[in-house]
Amino acid sequence: MSESRKPTHDAFAVAGDGRNSTWTRIGAAWPNDDGKGFNIVIAPGLAVLGKIVLREPKPQADQEPD
Repeated sequence: MSESRKPTHDAFAVAGDGRNSTWTRIGAAWPNDDGKGFNIVIAPGLAVLGKIVLREPKPQADQEPD
């Protein structure tokens, strides 16, 4: 794994279903060097339960400011 590269995916914890779901960005992911999986880094201090979803990042212009 080469975490010096820019992450290819954002990691989100998703609570709920459908339009009522809440998505919280919790970290980032990189593909394994062999292309058969991902390495996920979760931000320090977070406890995650439930579903984690990996998504390709949106282009910077589409992202809302923090």
